[in-house]
Amino acid sequence: MEKKKKILIPLDGSDRAMNTVRYITKIEPFLNGHLVLFHVFSSVPEGFWDMETDPRSSATVKQVRAWEIQHRKKMQGYMESARQLLFNSGVAANAVEVKIQNRKSGFARDIIREAQKGYYAVISRRRGMTGLRGIVLGSVATKLVERLSFLPLILAGRKPPGNKILLAFDGSEGSWRAVDFVGSTLGGFDFEVKVVHIIRGKENSHPEMPQLYSPRKHTESTQEQMTAKMASVGKKLVDLGFEPHQISTGLVSGVASRAGAIVAEAKQQNYGTIVMGRRGHSSVRDFFIGRVTNKVIHLARDRTVWVVR
Repeated sequence: MEKKKKILIPLDGSDRAMNTVRYITKIEPFLNGHLVLFHVFSSVPEGFWDMETDPRSSATVKQVRAWEIQHRKKMQGYMESARQLLFNSGVAANAVEVKIQNRKSGFARDIIREAQKGYYAVISRRRGMTGLRGIVLGSVATKLVERLSFLPLILAGRKPPGNKILLAFDGSEGSWRAVDFVGSTLGGFDFEVKVVHIIRGKENSHPEMPQLYSPRKHTESTQEQMTAKMASVGKKLVDLGFEPHQISTGLVSGVASRAGAIVAEAKQQNYGTIVMGRRGHSSVRDFFIGRVTNKVIHLARDRTVWVVR
């Protein structure tokens, strides 16, 4: 990641968000980037200060002003702790930037607007301060998944990332961009990448819906085509800095769900990170994210998922 590529890290002051910073400290290539710790500060609405003109509200106004000052100081301390965590992991002082911005349009929209300023990727937590048990994605993360269509989005999971990457590949433009992103980000470092392609099958298990599954002859033809394409993927990754022994490939067929098979592979083979293109071959203009990618995000709830535009 030469030339200090900018990485945006939204933080909301929660322990979960601080774990995102800890995730970054475990991925050596990210430590070589220019890291921007970004917080959207929710101060008191401007209209509230109209109360200052009413003598009966002076005590309330003072209390709210004191709360805002204290809350801002607390957030500044939190951001300094996050920055110190990065410094302790070997990041240079001039490679970490802290931005605290008053809320303008909304938390997610303000993050997206900031992301338009020449960033390489956005790294976020699945849930923030108000995350509820059983919820896979918080409201801000959900909006980022839906609307951040111009940059790679990394959703950090609870499971330690390790150095094993599962790269889901379907031959689409999106999956080729995922290959480029993995190669340009992790090439030259100590990571193992498995490139996997999933072929849905089992046409006999659902006779009422045979059109959803590939006949055996088509499956065999697809396997031949994808074997050749994945060989090209391996060559591409080598060109981007990987050693041949760091790369493996696999074809999985005869499954009812592509997303389920991807997540099952990650769990069975202990892959902490899944990388996918934002949309696959069935990229409908009205959809900001593909169906399979969206399902993987929700099924692989404890793992980190990289969504590449």
